[in-house]
Amino acid sequence: MNFAFTETQQLIRETARKFAEEKLAPGSVERDENEIFPREALQELGALGFMGMMVPEEWGGAGFDTISYVLAVEEISRVDASVGVIMSVNNSLVCFGINKYGSAHQKEVFLRDLASGKKLGAFALSEPEAGSDASNQHTIAVRDGDSYVLNGTKNWITNGSTADVVLVMAATDRSKGAKGISTFIVEKGVPGFVVAKKEKKLGIRSSDTVSLSFQDCRVPALNRIGEEGQGFSFAMKTLEGGRIGIAAQALGIAQACLDASVGYAKQRKAFDRPIAELQAIQFKLSEMAANTEAARWLVLQAASLKDADSPFGKQAAMAKLFASKVAVQSALEAIQVHGGYGYVREYLVERYLRDAKITEIYEGTSEIQRIVISRALLKSET
Repeated sequence: MNFAFTETQQLIRETARKFAEEKLAPGSVERDENEIFPREALQELGALGFMGMMVPEEWGGAGFDTISYVLAVEEISRVDASVGVIMSVNNSLVCFGINKYGSAHQKEVFLRDLASGKKLGAFALSEPEAGSDASNQHTIAVRDGDSYVLNGTKNWITNGSTADVVLVMAATDRSKGAKGISTFIVEKGVPGFVVAKKEKKLGIRSSDTVSLSFQDCRVPALNRIGEEGQGFSFAMKTLEGGRIGIAAQALGIAQACLDASVGYAKQRKAFDRPIAELQAIQFKLSEMAANTEAARWLVLQAASLKDADSPFGKQAAMAKLFASKVAVQSALEAIQVHGGYGYVREYLVERYLRDAKITEIYEGTSEIQRIVISRALLKSET
């Protein structure tokens, strides 16, 4: 498989890298320490076309392919993983979901502003009793004339307090289990829609993660995506693409760990010579480089299959499983290379570890990815 990037793809990567280094890097430490949402940076990303990268131009997007998208997410996440996940959720989950499954009315009313970056989206599937068991939805949507009335709670919602639009999965018929779930577009400010608890997190701290409460929240039937009962299928298909975005985020963190470690090893001296000359350090750098490159190929493979409109669920799960593991391991090794300095906030590698860990949890834990992969393998052999 050949991943010779086109001129457009190379330009997108260079643009994302320049933006990350010039616009994101200067304030990344302050945003992390003080949990400052990067609103201005997101507006600039929207102007660059990076908030709706795979949405057709007719609906306000940039019309790029998935490979371009993962190149951009990697570069952004290499400098600030919080911005990377905000960008990923808006692109991979919200914009993709409406573009792929939404009506012309929904695309005109919601997608255009989301894809252009004028508005921000969130994806609300998880609940207190529905994490990995996503079909166990307790949020209820009851039809009432030309509306639905929503009641329930969602948690761990990225962009939840800052989003203008939220895609909400809710049970329209609990007796049908997964086949009784539907998806609704809920706008900020609708009566009964309340942002509840904001989480105090280990990492990705400038990205908001909150609980959402729906109390007799009335939503027009026109805002239901697809037919009743298609919500669980919608969520699973959308999350397949989301895993590519999170894998690219993890890849960016891993690359940042490698870059920091190589730079530090060249300038830090021990026993009257740079520690880069010590075999123990060289072995760590070699392992980090090999694993990061392997993760990159898995991410690009999944992206290329998606672009080819081929089945990509197994490859997306493999990319997320491996890239997230590499991100965590690379962050641990980066701290070790830095020694005591790696453990303090003066250097960035401690943040890389805090940011990396969540990539093994959200949008499907590593355990769920293993289930997805094994099911695909066993299915193909029968």
